[in-house]
Amino acid sequence: MVFSAKDVSCTVDSDRTASGMDDADGTRTIFSGSSFSIRAGRIVDLTGPSGSGKTSLLTAFAGLNPHAHGIYTLNGRDSSEFSKQQWRREIAYLPQKPVLIGGSVAEVIRLPFTLTVRRRQTDMASSWRTRILSLVRDAAPTYPGDEDIRKALDAVGCEDIGLTRSPQELSGGQAARVSLIRTLMTKPSVLLADEVDAGLDDENAEKVARIMTCAANGGMAVVRIRHRPPDGHASRIVELSDGRLHERTLA
Repeated sequence: MVFSAKDVSCTVDSDRTASGMDDADGTRTIFSGSSFSIRAGRIVDLTGPSGSGKTSLLTAFAGLNPHAHGIYTLNGRDSSEFSKQQWRREIAYLPQKPVLIGGSVAEVIRLPFTLTVRRRQTDMASSWRTRILSLVRDAAPTYPGDEDIRKALDAVGCEDIGLTRSPQELSGGQAARVSLIRTLMTKPSVLLADEVDAGLDDENAEKVARIMTCAANGGMAVVRIRHRPPDGHASRIVELSDGRLHERTLA
Protein backbone atom coordinates (compact mmCIF):
# COMPACT_ATOMS: atom_id res chain seq x y z
CA MET A 1 0.00 0.00 0.00
CA VAL A 2 1.26 3.44 -0.93
CA PHE A 3 -0.32 6.82 -0.22
CA SER A 4 1.01 9.77 -2.17
CA ALA A 5 0.25 13.46 -2.42
CA LYS A 6 1.61 15.70 -5.15
CA ASP A 7 1.61 19.45 -5.72
CA VAL A 8 -0.37 20.14 -2.55
CA SER A 9 -1.14 23.80 -1.85
CA CYS A 10 -3.22 25.63 0.72
CA THR A 11 -4.29 29.25 0.34
CA VAL A 12 -6.58 31.21 2.67
CA ASP A 13 -7.71 34.80 3.09
CA SER A 14 -4.82 36.83 4.45
CA ASP A 15 -6.68 37.73 7.64
CA ARG A 16 -7.42 34.09 8.55
CA THR A 17 -3.98 33.22 9.83
CA ALA A 18 -0.68 34.78 10.71
CA SER A 19 1.37 32.00 9.11
CA GLY A 20 2.32 31.56 5.48
CA MET A 21 3.25 33.96 2.71
CA ASP A 22 1.26 37.04 1.70
CA ASP A 23 0.12 37.11 -1.93
CA ALA A 24 -0.72 40.16 -4.01
CA ASP A 25 -4.40 39.23 -4.29
CA GLY A 26 -5.06 39.48 -0.54
CA THR A 27 -4.65 35.78 0.15
CA ARG A 28 -2.02 33.93 2.13
CA THR A 29 -0.28 30.77 0.99
CA ILE A 30 0.30 28.36 3.87
CA PHE A 31 2.25 25.89 1.73
CA SER A 32 2.54 25.14 -1.97
CA GLY A 33 3.97 22.58 -4.37
CA SER A 34 4.42 20.04 -1.59
CA SER A 35 4.75 16.32 -2.28
CA PHE A 36 4.67 13.42 0.17
CA SER A 37 4.41 9.65 0.16
CA ILE A 38 4.31 6.85 2.70
CA ARG A 39 4.25 3.08 2.42
CA ALA A 40 2.33 0.58 4.52
CA GLY A 41 4.09 -0.36 7.73
CA ARG A 42 5.94 2.94 8.06
CA ILE A 43 5.68 5.78 10.59
CA VAL A 44 6.58 9.29 9.48
CA ASP A 45 6.87 12.19 11.91
CA LEU A 46 5.71 15.58 10.65
CA THR A 47 7.44 18.41 12.49
CA GLY A 48 7.79 22.15 12.09
CA PRO A 49 7.22 25.45 13.88
CA SER A 50 3.82 26.19 15.40
CA GLY A 51 1.58 27.75 12.77
CA SER A 52 3.55 26.32 9.85
CA GLY A 53 0.48 24.46 8.53
CA LYS A 54 0.99 20.89 9.75
CA THR A 55 -2.67 20.39 10.64
CA SER A 56 -3.74 22.00 7.36
CA LEU A 57 -1.54 19.52 5.51
CA LEU A 58 -2.97 16.45 7.25
CA THR A 59 -6.55 17.61 6.78
CA ALA A 60 -5.73 18.16 3.11
CA PHE A 61 -4.59 14.53 2.83
CA ALA A 62 -7.84 13.40 4.47
CA GLY A 63 -10.04 15.46 2.17
CA LEU A 64 -11.18 17.70 5.02
CA ASN A 65 -9.50 20.98 4.03
CA PRO A 66 -11.56 23.08 1.58
CA HIS A 67 -8.66 25.53 1.16
CA ALA A 68 -6.20 22.89 -0.05
CA HIS A 69 -5.71 21.38 -3.49
CA GLY A 70 -3.50 18.58 -4.73
CA ILE A 71 -3.33 15.16 -6.33
CA TYR A 72 -3.84 12.30 -3.89
CA THR A 73 -3.59 8.59 -4.63
CA LEU A 74 -3.92 5.37 -2.65
CA ASN A 75 -2.43 2.27 -4.24
CA GLY A 76 -2.33 4.10 -7.55
CA ARG A 77 -6.02 5.05 -7.44
CA ASP A 78 -6.81 8.74 -7.58
CA SER A 79 -8.88 10.14 -4.72
CA SER A 80 -11.59 11.07 -7.26
CA GLU A 81 -12.30 7.34 -7.66
CA PHE A 82 -13.40 7.15 -4.03
CA SER A 83 -16.52 8.60 -2.49
CA LYS A 84 -15.77 11.10 0.29
CA GLN A 85 -16.87 8.55 2.86
CA GLN A 86 -14.67 5.81 1.37
CA TRP A 87 -11.62 8.10 1.23
CA ARG A 88 -12.01 9.28 4.82
CA ARG A 89 -12.43 5.68 5.96
CA GLU A 90 -9.14 4.76 4.28
CA ILE A 91 -7.29 7.99 5.17
CA ALA A 92 -8.31 8.69 8.76
CA TYR A 93 -7.53 12.02 10.41
CA LEU A 94 -7.25 11.99 14.20
CA PRO A 95 -7.53 15.55 15.61
CA GLN A 96 -5.65 16.73 18.66
CA LYS A 97 -8.95 17.72 20.31
CA PRO A 98 -11.34 14.87 19.56
CA VAL A 99 -15.12 14.91 19.68
CA LEU A 100 -16.39 11.94 21.70
CA ILE A 101 -20.01 11.03 21.02
CA GLY A 102 -21.70 8.50 23.28
CA GLY A 103 -22.89 7.97 26.81
CA SER A 104 -19.90 5.85 27.83
CA VAL A 105 -16.33 5.18 26.77
CA ALA A 106 -17.38 1.86 25.24
CA GLU A 107 -20.12 3.56 23.20
CA VAL A 108 -17.63 6.16 21.98
CA ILE A 109 -15.22 3.49 20.74
CA ARG A 110 -18.00 1.44 19.13
CA LEU A 111 -19.62 4.41 17.37
CA PRO A 112 -18.16 3.76 13.88
CA PHE A 113 -19.27 0.13 14.07
CA THR A 114 -22.74 1.08 15.32
CA LEU A 115 -23.19 3.46 12.40
CA THR A 116 -22.12 0.72 9.97
CA VAL A 117 -24.69 -1.68 11.44
CA ARG A 118 -27.42 0.95 11.07
CA ARG A 119 -26.48 1.50 7.41
CA ARG A 120 -26.73 -2.22 6.81
CA GLN A 121 -30.16 -2.38 8.46
CA THR A 122 -31.33 0.42 6.16
CA ASP A 123 -30.02 -1.56 3.18
CA MET A 124 -32.39 -4.41 4.11
CA ALA A 125 -35.24 -2.40 2.63
CA SER A 126 -33.47 -2.02 -0.75
CA SER A 127 -33.18 -4.55 -3.56
CA TRP A 128 -31.11 -7.67 -2.94
CA ARG A 129 -28.51 -6.58 -5.52
CA THR A 130 -28.12 -3.13 -3.97
CA ARG A 131 -28.02 -4.63 -0.49
CA ILE A 132 -25.24 -7.09 -1.36
CA LEU A 133 -23.15 -4.40 -3.03
CA SER A 134 -23.61 -2.15 -0.01
CA LEU A 135 -22.54 -4.87 2.41
CA VAL A 136 -19.38 -5.52 0.43
CA ARG A 137 -18.61 -1.81 0.12
CA ASP A 138 -19.18 -1.13 3.80
CA ALA A 139 -17.38 -4.20 5.11
CA ALA A 140 -15.83 -3.21 8.44
CA PRO A 141 -13.50 -4.80 11.01
CA THR A 142 -15.01 -6.96 13.72
CA TYR A 143 -17.30 -5.24 16.22
CA PRO A 144 -15.15 -4.78 19.36
CA GLY A 145 -16.23 -6.59 22.50
CA ASP A 146 -15.67 -5.39 26.05
CA GLU A 147 -12.49 -7.46 26.35
CA ASP A 148 -11.04 -5.93 23.18
CA ILE A 149 -11.74 -2.41 24.42
CA ARG A 150 -10.35 -3.17 27.88
CA LYS A 151 -7.07 -4.48 26.44
CA ALA A 152 -6.73 -1.48 24.15
CA LEU A 153 -7.32 1.01 26.96
CA ASP A 154 -4.77 -0.74 29.16
CA ALA A 155 -2.22 -0.71 26.33
CA VAL A 156 -2.24 3.10 26.12
CA GLY A 157 -2.07 3.72 29.86
CA CYS A 158 -5.79 4.11 30.54
CA GLU A 159 -6.13 1.28 33.05
CA ASP A 160 -8.15 3.56 35.35
CA ILE A 161 -10.85 4.28 32.75
CA GLY A 162 -13.92 2.08 33.09
CA LEU A 163 -15.91 1.14 29.98
CA THR A 164 -19.06 2.69 31.46
CA ARG A 165 -17.37 5.97 32.34
CA SER A 166 -18.79 9.11 30.77
CA PRO A 167 -16.51 10.64 28.12
CA GLN A 168 -17.27 14.02 29.65
CA GLU A 169 -15.22 13.00 32.71
CA LEU A 170 -12.04 12.29 30.74
CA SER A 171 -9.01 14.54 30.73
CA GLY A 172 -7.69 15.87 27.45
CA GLY A 173 -4.97 13.22 27.30
CA GLN A 174 -7.42 10.43 28.10
CA ALA A 175 -9.88 11.65 25.48
CA ALA A 176 -7.12 11.72 22.85
CA ARG A 177 -6.18 8.12 23.62
CA VAL A 178 -9.80 6.93 23.54
CA SER A 179 -10.16 8.61 20.17
CA LEU A 180 -6.95 6.91 19.00
CA ILE A 181 -8.27 3.49 20.00
CA ARG A 182 -11.56 4.15 18.21
CA THR A 183 -9.75 5.09 15.01
CA LEU A 184 -7.24 2.23 15.13
CA MET A 185 -10.04 -0.30 15.55
CA THR A 186 -11.59 0.81 12.26
CA LYS A 187 -8.29 -0.19 10.60
CA PRO A 188 -7.74 2.64 8.10
CA SER A 189 -4.99 2.28 5.51
CA VAL A 190 -3.43 5.56 6.65
CA LEU A 191 -3.66 7.15 10.10
CA LEU A 192 -3.00 10.90 10.31
CA ALA A 193 -2.43 11.63 13.99
CA ASP A 194 -2.39 15.27 15.10
CA GLU A 195 -0.30 15.49 18.30
CA VAL A 196 -2.05 12.60 20.02
CA ASP A 197 0.74 12.48 22.60
CA ALA A 198 0.57 16.19 23.45
CA GLY A 199 0.25 16.72 27.19
CA LEU A 200 1.15 13.13 28.08
CA ASP A 201 4.02 12.22 30.35
CA ASP A 202 6.92 10.33 28.77
CA GLU A 203 5.72 6.92 29.95
CA ASN A 204 2.23 7.24 28.45
CA ALA A 205 3.58 8.92 25.30
CA GLU A 206 5.76 5.84 24.82
CA LYS A 207 2.72 3.56 25.25
CA VAL A 208 0.88 5.52 22.56
CA ALA A 209 3.90 5.26 20.28
CA ARG A 210 4.08 1.51 20.81
CA ILE A 211 0.45 0.92 19.90
CA MET A 212 0.96 2.97 16.73
CA THR A 213 4.02 0.86 15.95
CA CYS A 214 1.89 -2.26 16.39
CA ALA A 215 -0.60 -0.81 13.91
CA ALA A 216 2.21 -0.06 11.48
CA ASN A 217 3.56 -3.59 11.87
CA GLY A 218 0.09 -4.78 10.90
CA GLY A 219 0.26 -2.87 7.61
CA MET A 220 -1.04 0.58 8.50
CA ALA A 221 0.80 3.75 7.45
CA VAL A 222 1.05 6.35 10.21
CA VAL A 223 1.83 10.06 9.99
CA ARG A 224 2.30 11.78 13.34
CA ILE A 225 2.49 15.50 14.03
CA ARG A 226 4.94 15.79 16.91
CA HIS A 227 6.76 18.45 18.89
CA ARG A 228 8.57 15.98 21.12
CA PRO A 229 12.14 14.79 20.46
CA PRO A 230 12.42 11.72 18.19
CA ASP A 231 11.38 8.54 20.03
CA GLY A 232 12.88 5.94 17.70
CA HIS A 233 9.54 4.74 16.30
CA ALA A 234 9.51 6.77 13.08
CA SER A 235 11.32 5.68 9.93
CA ARG A 236 11.42 9.25 8.58
CA ILE A 237 11.07 12.80 9.79
CA VAL A 238 9.60 15.46 7.50
CA GLU A 239 9.63 19.13 8.48
CA LEU A 240 7.12 21.69 7.20
CA SER A 241 8.63 25.17 7.26
CA ASP A 242 8.57 28.22 5.02
CA GLY A 243 5.70 26.70 3.06
CA ARG A 244 7.70 23.62 2.00
CA LEU A 245 8.32 20.06 3.15
CA HIS A 246 11.91 19.13 3.97
CA GLU A 247 13.30 15.67 4.75
CA ARG A 248 15.26 15.55 7.99
CA THR A 249 17.96 13.07 8.86
CA LEU A 250 17.16 10.73 11.73
CA ALA A 251 19.58 11.06 14.61
